[in-house]
Amino acid sequence: MGAFVMTSQTQAVVTDADDGSIDPAAQTQGLGKQAGDIVGFSPGQLMWRRFKRDRTGVLSAFVVIFFFAIAILAPVISKLYGKDPYTLYGQNNSDLLNEFGYPVAPNGGVSSSFWFGIEPGLGRDVFTQLLYGIRTSLFISVAVTLATVTTAILLGITSGYLGGRADYFIGRVSDLLLAFPSQLFFVAFMPIVVAIFVDPQDETPTYLRVTALIAVQWFLGWMGLSRILRGQVLSLREREFIEAAKVTGASSWRIVRRELLPNLVTPILVQATFMLPGFVTAEAGLSFLGVGIIEPTPDWGRMFAKGGDIAQNDITYMFFPGIAMVIFIVAFNLLGDSVRDAFDPKSGR
Repeated sequence: MGAFVMTSQTQAVVTDADDGSIDPAAQTQGLGKQAGDIVGFSPGQLMWRRFKRDRTGVLSAFVVIFFFAIAILAPVISKLYGKDPYTLYGQNNSDLLNEFGYPVAPNGGVSSSFWFGIEPGLGRDVFTQLLYGIRTSLFISVAVTLATVTTAILLGITSGYLGGRADYFIGRVSDLLLAFPSQLFFVAFMPIVVAIFVDPQDETPTYLRVTALIAVQWFLGWMGLSRILRGQVLSLREREFIEAAKVTGASSWRIVRRELLPNLVTPILVQATFMLPGFVTAEAGLSFLGVGIIEPTPDWGRMFAKGGDIAQNDITYMFFPGIAMVIFIVAFNLLGDSVRDAFDPKSGR
């Protein structure tokens, strides 16, 4: 029966519990190059092996990758499809929209020419609107997640490792920002942030709205992860391997980079997988309320706002964006659970 033995490099090795020889099953998988070798697994390899056994996690990963792939390839898909999200296909075309501006064909105009139907009123293609809407929302959410995680790492490690005045100052700033109701702050301050740079009588450029969305969500998004990392660092900095590194004369930067950060990968990665879908829904909510992305830029939240206005007369328009949002959020949350369980050696999954 195989067992795990720890080497001096803190790697798990597969051996036979009776005589110390290599597990034959490991040899057949290419884990040993010759008889008698000691084969090691790094923590990352062990995590990957546990993750591959989780069918829910693997399926969720494929779904998430699919969404990111269609977001990246939206222009290519649009070109192959033969339509774009900006052309008003129903304008002055009585075969597509009736006199009230709703699709003539049943089910929102779904057909071989318009796979997800036609947008009421303007007559734009819903399929390409959704493709580019996913692209916009994911771009903003990934940017917010990267900025938030980077800030949380810098401030959390600084607070926990240095302690003293640095810890006190960062902690009080964190407490102050946590006191703000985030959703109300987003709604109230988005117009203010935009108005600082653009005259209210002028049209706000899309890039400025995107930048403002990223900045506003980042401003109130880093504190939770920062506090988690601070607590982890406070625990780690008293461990023997940190003291040993200090005795050898290692600099603080080297200790943080070589000793602390590798031990913080798990909470960082797990929290990031939960934060990103939260930022997707927050961005969609701001656009839904009219303080995020506006016409004519395609956006998930803007599609929900449009769907809410016409839901009584054309429920189909809301169907595809809604289903896509639910699938993405559920898949990403399940992926976060699976990643957490894969990093947890005590997990039973």
